[in-house]
Amino acid sequence: MTEIEATTAFSATTLAEYLADSGLASSLVPCFGALTPQQLDAPEAETGALLTGAGVHDLGWLRRVAVRGEDRSRWLSGMVTNGVETLPENSGAYNLVLNAQGRIQGDCTVWRDGDELEIEVAAAQADALLAHFDRFIIMDDVELTPVVGQSALGISGPLAESALAGFGLPVLPDGLSGARGAAQGIQVKLFRQYGTLVPHYALWAADEDIPALWEALIAAGAVPVGADSLETMRVVEGIPAYGIDIQSRDLAQETSQERAISFTKGCYLGQEIVERVRSRGQVHRHLRSLELFPEDPLAPPPIGAELRVADSTPHSKSAGNLTSVARLQLDGASRIFAIGMIRAEAEAGARHLTYAGGTARILYTLPKLTGGQSAAEENA
Repeated sequence: MTEIEATTAFSATTLAEYLADSGLASSLVPCFGALTPQQLDAPEAETGALLTGAGVHDLGWLRRVAVRGEDRSRWLSGMVTNGVETLPENSGAYNLVLNAQGRIQGDCTVWRDGDELEIEVAAAQADALLAHFDRFIIMDDVELTPVVGQSALGISGPLAESALAGFGLPVLPDGLSGARGAAQGIQVKLFRQYGTLVPHYALWAADEDIPALWEALIAAGAVPVGADSLETMRVVEGIPAYGIDIQSRDLAQETSQERAISFTKGCYLGQEIVERVRSRGQVHRHLRSLELFPEDPLAPPPIGAELRVADSTPHSKSAGNLTSVARLQLDGASRIFAIGMIRAEAEAGARHLTYAGGTARILYTLPKLTGGQSAAEENA
């Protein structure tokens, strides 16, 4: 792993080490705080598996932290934006973590397994988020303990559940939920994760079992998928990522992630600002999904590209900026999707947006990715 260590300070995931040492991954790239395979099959085969079949991929950049102690439930509820004390058994909830000014310090998923509570967070955020939490453990009986010796694989796509059922693993209902099982003798902790177009599952196992689990899923018909295609899928599904689309200056309601906020739970850090925004009924900007129509299909706009209202003057306010851009290759065709922070006045009246080199359309419903429907018809 000398070459990897020379190019980045990130550590390779358990799967990345196995594939690199086996000569099965020619390039590793940073992904949410860890090194992971960039590409494992032809790009169209990978995205096709994610959207119409089953794709198996690395999730070794995820970290789990056990929250222990008598005060764990009450304390954690006071640190995150969603319900903790009312969380059903074997389920999870997506959360934002705010400071006292209501600005977003990170995001995470809180999971409950019986009486146990865990935080799931990207490696890139883990140290800073744990330091933030530590500052608020004062006289509470709370201990934050990273889960070590385990890593995660993902399986995504409409046929993912068939593959899991073939191993005797449980198929979980809609929403964030968890279970335990065994796949060919390998003990697995299974989580159904959030998705808008297809099911997504995370399979946690001991580090030493990850290679065998990977090979078993491929033998069952899952297509290996690298980080590039997984990132494309994230953007197509309109799922924002902290540090990319969501920044520390943002307010909770600006992210358009209502799934992260409970308005019926008790007090938590930053709640006053969240309630103030709700009582006023609006914020001045929102994260939105978009489809882009570049004049040159081979030249999508860069991250940060400025959006403008189509009929605006050169001196008008910017309509917003693109935070993520991805090209989707599927069925021999190419489409470009994006996530962007859009000013509220630019959305008024469904006004058309432009950028240097093309036009953009806000997607208020999920895109249709197969069949004959056009992008214009999707948003009619």
